[in-house]
Amino acid sequence: MKWLWPAILLAGPVLGHANNGSDTLVWGAYRPNLYFGLRPRIKQSLMTGLMWFGVQDYKAIGKTRHACDQGDELDSYIWSTYDAREGGVQVIKDGLNNLKLTTEFLKVPGGEHGGSWAARIKGEPLSSDKPLRMSMIFYAGMDGLGGLDMETEENENGLDEPLTLTGSSPGLDDFTLRIVQILNTLLTGPMLTDSRNGLARVILSGCVSHQELYGKHEVYDSNHSAKRETDVAPEHILQNVIQHGTEAIGPWKEHPGGPPDPSFVYQLSDEVLTGSTLYAVQKLLDGPFQFDVFFESASAKQKLNSATLDEGIRALTESYNRRFDEVFPVPSTYKATNLESVKEFSKAITSNLIGGVGYFYGTSIVDKGFAFEWDQEDDADDSTEEKGAKLTEPRELLTATPSRSFFPRGFYWDEGFHLLHIGEWDNDLSLEILKDWIGLINDDGWVGREQILGEEARSKVPAEFQAQVPTFANPPTVAMAVTAFINRLKTHQSGPSAQDLGMDFGMGGAQIPLGNEVQQPPSVHSRYLEDSELSLSYLKSIYKPLKRHYDWFRRTQRGQIKQYGRKARSRTEAYRWRGRSKDHVLTSGMDDYPRGPPHAGELHLDLISWMAFFTRTMKDIAEFVGETDDAVAFGEIERAMLDNIEDLHWSDEHKMYCDANINDEDESYHVCDKGYLSLFPLLLSLLPPDSPHLGHILDLLRDPEHLWSPYGLRSLSASHELFGQGENYWKGPIWIQMNYLALGALHKTYGAQEGPYQQRAKEIYSELRKNVIDNVHKEYERTGYVWEQYDALTGEGRRSHPFTGWTSLVTLIISEKY
Repeated sequence: MKWLWPAILLAGPVLGHANNGSDTLVWGAYRPNLYFGLRPRIKQSLMTGLMWFGVQDYKAIGKTRHACDQGDELDSYIWSTYDAREGGVQVIKDGLNNLKLTTEFLKVPGGEHGGSWAARIKGEPLSSDKPLRMSMIFYAGMDGLGGLDMETEENENGLDEPLTLTGSSPGLDDFTLRIVQILNTLLTGPMLTDSRNGLARVILSGCVSHQELYGKHEVYDSNHSAKRETDVAPEHILQNVIQHGTEAIGPWKEHPGGPPDPSFVYQLSDEVLTGSTLYAVQKLLDGPFQFDVFFESASAKQKLNSATLDEGIRALTESYNRRFDEVFPVPSTYKATNLESVKEFSKAITSNLIGGVGYFYGTSIVDKGFAFEWDQEDDADDSTEEKGAKLTEPRELLTATPSRSFFPRGFYWDEGFHLLHIGEWDNDLSLEILKDWIGLINDDGWVGREQILGEEARSKVPAEFQAQVPTFANPPTVAMAVTAFINRLKTHQSGPSAQDLGMDFGMGGAQIPLGNEVQQPPSVHSRYLEDSELSLSYLKSIYKPLKRHYDWFRRTQRGQIKQYGRKARSRTEAYRWRGRSKDHVLTSGMDDYPRGPPHAGELHLDLISWMAFFTRTMKDIAEFVGETDDAVAFGEIERAMLDNIEDLHWSDEHKMYCDANINDEDESYHVCDKGYLSLFPLLLSLLPPDSPHLGHILDLLRDPEHLWSPYGLRSLSASHELFGQGENYWKGPIWIQMNYLALGALHKTYGAQEGPYQQRAKEIYSELRKNVIDNVHKEYERTGYVWEQYDALTGEGRRSHPFTGWTSLVTLIISEKY
């Protein structure tokens, strides 16, 4: 349970990202598992967080807030505005504590170490007729080499204001951290004294405020295997509060007047140990409150104050709103009586997706020897040297997260969808994230489908799901992110640039009038679009590892054709997911979707479809970087895959695409369960617009007895015997990312290109788009959240929330960006 990393983990550059505008990405709300936690994108550095609990009664401490948790039952918490390069505003509604908490975060560029920042924490009662009595604890600590020292002097009345910490670390150099109580002089009051406990507080701005401090220092044990201090800081802090409370309440147990006020009991011990690396500042508050936190990088040579926040947050909000309307306009094709509400909703889910980006660093657990019996190869190496779960070397990852409360870590197949949305808002941020994911590709070409990096991440995952297996895949959605970037690049290069138009939407979002003599630099959001050399260099840098990853898929996920006498034009292009169990194919991403019984000879329609899409992406990037021979080879492989989708997976009997399996007589047969699986050749636009099968697929999609609902496409036919059964994860519920794929295919391919079903595709698209937008927005308005999935019969939000991962694709659906 330590702060400092072992010296062995400190090798390599501390800050390797400060170029091409990414210095604006050094700081962020990169601890998305917390309601409010700031840290830099640096391996060993400063970590901050916010905790709070009510002091209106003695039970309220049991509802301490720190890590996002659905069990906290908050009314909502949402970044109403968030830009990864500038900061944002988050509103948290904690009904159980009658608290509306607003956290504002502002980046201030300057200096050589990622700049400075300012944060404001302010609270007001949700209901004016109920009291607001809170304990707010802001903490900061060093997560690695470096140190913190308290500069504030303590006098007879407590700590002076502001509370000031100075520190230094390899990545941040020297810095100062100040916590300042902001007082509104319009509302003042007399001094209050509780005669029973002698605790005096001054009422200012309607706020009774008292401040306590706690400092702690940790030393490594001999094996360096314990958790970091950042993993257990809330435990230490709460233990200190409770221990102090136990001691403070002791003398009052027999007092005839009863126990003292909870605010007197639940306090930090107000002790700071020499050499402390974790500092927690507690503010006991009665009524509306506000305090500011300023991080000042010494190299920036700039003093921050409350006016910095006042002016900066106002400018940030105006800039964000203006730029959002430019990037994500609402086309006239969407008709709604509550259009302004839909726009605000769209801004919020975009902000929450980007506000959910986290920076992670730590080890993973990998089991190289695990395999189900139907995955075992006859020629597999029987040596046990590599078998068993083992810790890897630590890795780092900047990634969006599906859900701050339930999935606060990186997921491979989610991330491709995340990057479609992020890439439209901030192209270069999406490339920074993509580069980190591609950096995880090992020498063999594998990437773990879940990135559970470090003890803090593992604490959120059941033990049976922590180990990753190097033969297990996941849908290669990074291919979608690469294709989207190439398409943005082609579109940008074929039209006028922001500089040509005299505009810059960089820091502050200021527009430069036409004719201005000052040449403006490219926007920090789109340097890779503006600079063709930079974009080509980027694509070349990811091409080889991406090709290695592609080859890994083709090698490890290969399916069997000739062994079972199947007839297909290609004798090689067939695929099946390794790592499936009897009832689940977690590796496919559609966990409990019905499949046939496990068999070494089964073939999976979704995987060969993903591989055809991946091959098309590899062909596009090869053409772009000048690998012409590779491009030709990829084109031939793509053709073979498309042919085999027809030969191996189309069922004339059922008029649909299906999985294939092997029966007891070793004969191949189709496993046809109507649902998302059946749509894959359409979802990924692999089916030609003039295909004779397209009409049957559209019939299935539009049939309310099967997939169609007023809320979106169901994952499994409503007429299927397993519809809604068991855990009911992919057996009916509506998933937004799959609806997004369907809408994109209908809009860009089947409704846009000539064919016998063009008009029908257009009609289905318009109706489906409205159904999806209206339902997700309605549920957001009703519940305060967007959800992981939506009920197949009622449209109600289900499972984890907030789920502003791929559910936030609704913004792209609204603005018709596919």
